[in-house]
Amino acid sequence: MKLNHYKYLESLNVDKMRFGLQSIIELLSRLGNPHKSYKTIIIAGTNGKGSTAAMTASILRGAGYRVGLYTSPHLVDVRERIIVNGIKISRKEFHRIIEQVRKKIVQPVTYFEFLTAVAFVYFQVKKVDIAVLEVGLGGRLDATNVCKPLVSVITNIAFDHTAYLGDTLESIAREKAGIIKQNGVCVTAAKQKKVLCVLKDVCLRRRAKLYCADRDIKIRKQRNGFFTYQGCNRNLKNLTIALHGDHQLSNAALALATIEICEKKGFRVDDQAIYKGLASVRWEARLEILQKNPLFVLDGAHNPAGIDALCRSLTRCFIYRRLIFIFGALADKDYRKMLQKIAPLASIIILTQIKTSRAVSVNDLLESADKIGCETMPTENVQQAIEEALAMAGQQDLICATGSFYLAGEVKQVFPKPTFCGNKKN
Repeated sequence: MKLNHYKYLESLNVDKMRFGLQSIIELLSRLGNPHKSYKTIIIAGTNGKGSTAAMTASILRGAGYRVGLYTSPHLVDVRERIIVNGIKISRKEFHRIIEQVRKKIVQPVTYFEFLTAVAFVYFQVKKVDIAVLEVGLGGRLDATNVCKPLVSVITNIAFDHTAYLGDTLESIAREKAGIIKQNGVCVTAAKQKKVLCVLKDVCLRRRAKLYCADRDIKIRKQRNGFFTYQGCNRNLKNLTIALHGDHQLSNAALALATIEICEKKGFRVDDQAIYKGLASVRWEARLEILQKNPLFVLDGAHNPAGIDALCRSLTRCFIYRRLIFIFGALADKDYRKMLQKIAPLASIIILTQIKTSRAVSVNDLLESADKIGCETMPTENVQQAIEEALAMAGQQDLICATGSFYLAGEVKQVFPKPTFCGNKKN
């Protein structure tokens, strides 16, 4: 892609957020409303959106459909956000569609709005049967929420982005519930009573059907490491996911319920596509093994709820002598609570500086870690942090880099070719 297009995207400011749909609606109208030329699924929630989207897309692709997948953020290359049938948009097509969208801009748009428009156009060009869309932030006023989806998925609700979504679970839930459409269908794995009350209220007012995990859709671990799914119309045994962590079972349940709903609306999916889709799904920076000796795991957990899931998975899915964390985070995240959660597991936490203006400084991380009383090592950058971790790790030790997708992206550039492992104990 030409340099001027990189500069143009940067000029839109990746960190700028605007809540409202008018700009994206007007831009899409001038582009001929490409998002109306195919079916869609929209996925919101605090954590697990990307994994659920990836599983859903993988199953639909396995059933023979042409599937678009739009996610955020990217790790290394912005084109990672826009995928059709497992392949990211080419540089040539990205360049061409950027030109096309730029010509239609009348009023300013944000980085996310612009990329959303690019994705919608690309999916139309590639003649996808269905597009799986991950909400960027919130739901109600997110740029992806211009579609009328076959199903709206809300993975879970926890505290994150409180400056934008509100500082109570109810207020956050109401923003996420904005993706539920009139006479639509919603699937959720949310468990809190106050959150479910909000979702039920929104569905009642919009005459939408609500399916809840553990009530309408159930998933159970089997002794052999596989799991079962009991849905509205389908019961499946001996399922497996190519992703680590028990929290992925919840995401799988949502993906399978979404597939069931899509089936009711004309998308036929046989059992083989489900088994194959889950077993072959790939999703980077989610308990991703980058190196085996010593074991190096990368995870994009970036809020306390995500760190909770990570810590549970580290203790259940891996066997190790010492656990060495590499940690970096954004200043607007609850990095203090994240540090509190990883400290009991850590032999040492290597603190590092992420290359973004939003990053919390190493000095601030040190100050917080000192109050917790854990052993730390400050480093100037991610490269140094990785070198220090590898130098001190023995063959039986585990290194885990976490705290931010920005950190994950920088780590990926040091480990460009990960070694994939299944979901068995290591």
